[in-house]
Amino acid sequence: MTVSTQDRIIAIIAEQAVLDPEQVQLDSSLEDLGIDSLGLVESIFAIEEAFDITVPFNANDPQQSEFDISSVAAIIRAVESLIAEQKG
Repeated sequence: MTVSTQDRIIAIIAEQAVLDPEQVQLDSSLEDLGIDSLGLVESIFAIEEAFDITVPFNANDPQQSEFDISSVAAIIRAVESLIAEQKG
């Protein structure tokens, strides 16, 4: 059985938030889940490694990044888009 992109991202975010994946809702923001700026950076690195992609993310100014971190669902959509772009 293959694990979906969504499930993998939720697992990464849950690990950073020290939550069970079932506790991570698609409409949750990272702030809602208790993920601080360091946790955000670690989540981005883990996502890059898990999917072998480069995330256009500025850790110094996350709000100005092209990568939408407004909710778990937005992160999933952004990662899926990056995967599609980088597969060409």
